[in-house]
Parts: sequence; C-alpha cells; structure tokens
Amino acid sequence: MTGEVPAGDDSGGAAIESTTAEVVIGANYGDEGKGVITDVLAATGTRAVVIRANSSAQAGHTVQTPSGRRHVFHHVGAGTLAGADTLLGPRFVVHPMLLGRELADLARWSIRPTILVDPRAPVAVPHDVLLNQLAERARGDRRHGSCGIGFGEAIERHLRPGVALTAGDLADRDLVVERLTDIRDRWVERRAAVLGLTVPADQRRLLAGDELIERFLIDVDDFLAATEQAVVGRLPPGRPVFENAQGLLLDEVVGAFPNVTRSRTGLANVVRLAQETDLTGLDVTYVTRCYLSRHGAGPLPRQLATPPPGVVDPTNQPNDFQGEVRYAWLDVDELAMRIDADLDIRADGVTATAQLAVTCLDQLDVIPYRVGGCERRANADRFLDDVERVTGLPVALVASGPSRSDVTTRRPVRSPSVRAPVDVAGTR
Repeated sequence: MTGEVPAGDDSGGAAIESTTAEVVIGANYGDEGKGVITDVLAATGTRAVVIRANSSAQAGHTVQTPSGRRHVFHHVGAGTLAGADTLLGPRFVVHPMLLGRELADLARWSIRPTILVDPRAPVAVPHDVLLNQLAERARGDRRHGSCGIGFGEAIERHLRPGVALTAGDLADRDLVVERLTDIRDRWVERRAAVLGLTVPADQRRLLAGDELIERFLIDVDDFLAATEQAVVGRLPPGRPVFENAQGLLLDEVVGAFPNVTRSRTGLANVVRLAQETDLTGLDVTYVTRCYLSRHGAGPLPRQLATPPPGVVDPTNQPNDFQGEVRYAWLDVDELAMRIDADLDIRADGVTATAQLAVTCLDQLDVIPYRVGGCERRANADRFLDDVERVTGLPVALVASGPSRSDVTTRRPVRSPSVRAPVDVAGTR
C-alpha cells in the first residue's frame, strides 16, 4: 500500500503473532465515532490488520488524517490511512458493486489497500439491492431503517443454499452465472411475493433481464482483481483490530425489531472468529458520542425536537431511505446495561477486558445527560466521571475532533477486570 505514512513501524507488513486482538464496538445506534477510534488503534504500535466481522458496505466510518484528508470507509477497514490491511470476515457481506467506487476514491491519494476476503463471506447482488429498495419504499411510514444497499436481502437469500453466493464462489464464472440466473428466475418472484411487493413494470423488466447479470460480472472481475482470498481459520499477518459496524442497539437479537440490522453488532461474531483463529484475549473499546444519534427509522427514546446547537454530522446527510439524523441525550445507566449485556457474550478460552471511548466532546460546552433517572448538565470532566462510575469501565480515549490528533488518552488503557467466559453457541 502507498499513500499516508502510518504512525507505526515500517516493517512492511511482516507477520506479527498475537493471541490478543483490539475490538471496536459501537455502544448505541451506530455513528458513534468508530472510524476515528479504529484509526487511532491501527496507528498505535506495529502494523495492523483491520477485521470487519459484521455488516457490509452500508457502514460509514469517517476518518480524517492529521493532514486533512477525509474518507468515509464502507468496505475497506478504517485503519487504512494508518497503514493497516483489511480482512473481510466470514459474516461480512461483500458488495462487488460498491467496492470499486471506494477504491477509486482512495486511488486519488495513491492509496491501494490490501484487502483479504474470507471465502465464506456472503455476496450481495443487484437483485438484492432492487428488492430492498422496493420493499423499504413500500413500507412508507413503517420503514425498517434500511440504507437501501441490499444487505438484509443478501442475508435472507444466503440462507437458501440454491441461491446463495459466497466470495469463494466468485472465481468460478460459470457458477456465478448459474447462481445469478437462479436468483433471477427462481428467487426474485418468490421473494417479492413474500414481501408483498407490487413491482413496477420498468423494475420488473430490469429484474427479469440479462443486464443486471452482465453488469455484475464486470463488477466481480474488478472485485477479484482488487482482493485476495484469505485462508479459513488463519488471520493474515499483522496486529488484529476488529472494526464492528452499527451499534449494540441495532443488533438483530437484542435490538428493537424490526428496526434492526441483520447482524450481530457486538462481541458475538468476534468471539466466534476468535475461537476459530486461536485468539485468546479481546481488548474491547466501546465507543459512544457524548449524546445519542440515530440515522434511520425506529425508536429513539426522548428524541429532541431539533438538533442540539453546535452538533454537526457531515457524514450522515439526509437521504431517501434514512431521512435525517435524529438526536437525544445519553442515558448513562442504559449505556452501562447494554455494554454489560454484551460483555456476557463469551466462549471457553476467550476472555476480554473493556474500556470506553467518548467522541464529539468538542461539540458541546455543557453536556446534558441522564443518570440515576435524573437529568443532569455538566462539563466534560464531570460527565466522563459519571460515565466511568456507572459503567465501571475507564474512559480511556476521548475525541475532541475528527482526526486521530484530536484523540487523547484520559486513563491508562485496559481495565484489569476480566469477565468470566460463557457459551455463545447459536450466534450468527
């Protein structure tokens, strides 16, 4: 890779054996600042490999370098500008149609990331995108909060072996054509009926024709040229940093259905991959803004009527599927409960330490929040003290701006407390 020089060693990516991984998890509805925290961790120490354990290209993790370069990461790991490689894990849905756009944006800075892909990773196809967009529009004011890129539809289709397509399948062009033909001829009509969709004539012609397949085959060729196949059960060289997408409140199991993502957003996927690759320790950083935000349909308790003065979000612009970003003040007790619940997800042989990162502290001079069932307003230090007291975890990192140069260490990293391992059988 070329481009921004990483703030780590210059080993050129030599293998670094480690049985412990860093993990970045959003503690709320997503959009907490996971990008900048991943960038910080990737830039600290030896060369990293960022592992995407969930979600797909609907993630929007913003990283701004100290020199002012800004990129919103979707497929590629948010440690890329710090010199990290990327591994797309077995439960990350790869999106050949969208990866090329991101790589073109990075290429403008002469950055060509190394991307490895687990061959078991599901693949999104154009038919997933169109079905997703038609379904979300048809829901009207009962929308689920989808980003409209076909992620949930790809997961649903992947559950049917006859129309499933994995990253490992993409090298077999005949198989790809066969699966796409089956998706077009067998799956689309059946799925549209389940969703109760009336497909407009122009969309029906597009779904039934050859054009989507022909375009997708070009995208597949570009995807194969830009990526390498990973070895199942083995992490690539580098210091492992897991970068989760979305947040704990959007988890498909514990979130408020149906306004969730089709993904485990906390430790579940990370733990399963850790077991598979002989990782024994997870150093988890839960990330939260100093307030709550939600981009997309679904409940937001105590939603504010207007955005808080001084709060800005250049990444999450209004769009047809998610609307405008909504805001609320953080409830520290609820934050503590959902982090504690996620830390109960553990497996034999894998332990974890936990800490917090709090972002966007530059946006509010006085921070309103809830603690102990009461409303409180305080400066940043008092707020952070309350967060530490209630969660029982150190606020190790605080961000007062968009760049890693704006992130400082507040407490010594890593809590000495380790949670007892439990079984995680049955997680996605």
